[in-house]
This record gives sequence, C-alpha cells and structure tokens, in this order.
Amino acid sequence: MKSEFDNRHDIEELMLKYTYALEILKTEIGILINDYSFRNNYNPVEHVKSRIKTEESAIKKLQKKGYEVTIPNLINHVHDMIGVRIVCSFLSDVYQIVDLLKKSKQFEIRQEKNYIEEPKESGYISYHLNVLIPLHLGDTDQLVEAEIQIRTIAMDFWASLDHKMQYKFPTEIPDEIKEEMFNCSIDIKNLDHKMERLNAIMQKYNK
Repeated sequence: MKSEFDNRHDIEELMLKYTYALEILKTEIGILINDYSFRNNYNPVEHVKSRIKTEESAIKKLQKKGYEVTIPNLINHVHDMIGVRIVCSFLSDVYQIVDLLKKSKQFEIRQEKNYIEEPKESGYISYHLNVLIPLHLGDTDQLVEAEIQIRTIAMDFWASLDHKMQYKFPTEIPDEIKEEMFNCSIDIKNLDHKMERLNAIMQKYNK
C-alpha cells in the first residue's frame, strides 16, 4: 500500500484549505462563546484547542482503515483532519455549548455523536459534532469537514491518558489496562454528576 500521496501540489493545496477552514471555524466558535459569556455573565468554557492532522497522521489513519492513500479517500474517510476541542467546567456546560454550536449559521452539522449518553466500548466519553464549513476560494464554493469535541475537564483528562496509551501500546492494549481505563471512565462520569450537583448548589446561593 502506498505510503505517501502521489500529487504533491494537490495535497499541499488541500492542506491549505484545511488551514483556511480552521481559521473560519475558530473565529466563529470564539464569537459564539464570547457573545454567550457577555449575555449571561458566565463563561462555560475552560479552554479551546485546535489542530490539523499532519500528512503522516492522515496516511496512518487511511492505512489503518484499509484505504489506499489518495486525496479523495482522505476527504471522504478521514473526518477529523480539522479538530477542535472545547473543554467545559460542568456537564451542563457541555450541552449548552452543543446547543450554541448547532444554532450557528456559519457551518452546518453533518453528524453528531453523543458519547456521553452512549460511551465507546473503551469507556471514551465526549460529545462530537462533525460540521461542514463553507469555503469560498476564487470562483469555487466548497464544504470542508471538521470535528468538534465538547467535553468536561474530567473527560478530557481520561481522553488524554487514553491517547498516551494508544502510543505506548500501538498494537494491542493489555486487557487489565483496558479494564482499569474503563473503570476510570465510570468514576469520571460519576464525578461529573457530583460536580454538576455542586454547581446547582452554587447557582442557588448565587441567586
């Protein structure tokens, strides 16, 4: 199987498009959060991170999925070339941000996955929105896909550890580690619910 893209000009042009689309997305997300914070006198977001997958990471993902390394396959089968992660304080904040994003007119929702209600088999918990960002270049209009992950601080901690595990055990994670990670994800879900109850108590006193 090929280990690199054939046409250097085309892949470089595509990576540029991902860069442009990410800038548009970051600007819109920033506006939405700042406007919400101003209107509600409360910022539900701890921090926002973003990245574009490297060409090397994209190739590895295509090969892992069993696809030939081509630009059409990259566009059609790697849905998180652009990634934005929004980390919130509380569980209710996650859903508030999801609602905020879904009301945006600057992109359209392609797919949503609620891994909070239905965690992955590994125990992964988060809320994913795959969005299509309109990009106007020259005389062409096109849609560029991006993945937005919205999660709490606790969920982000678990996901960060899981990511490190994937690199430490690139072939197969030992069963005992999988079991411990899954148990930790249950603890994190319980912790988020406890923190949500604490947040409700704090809101009562603030009123």
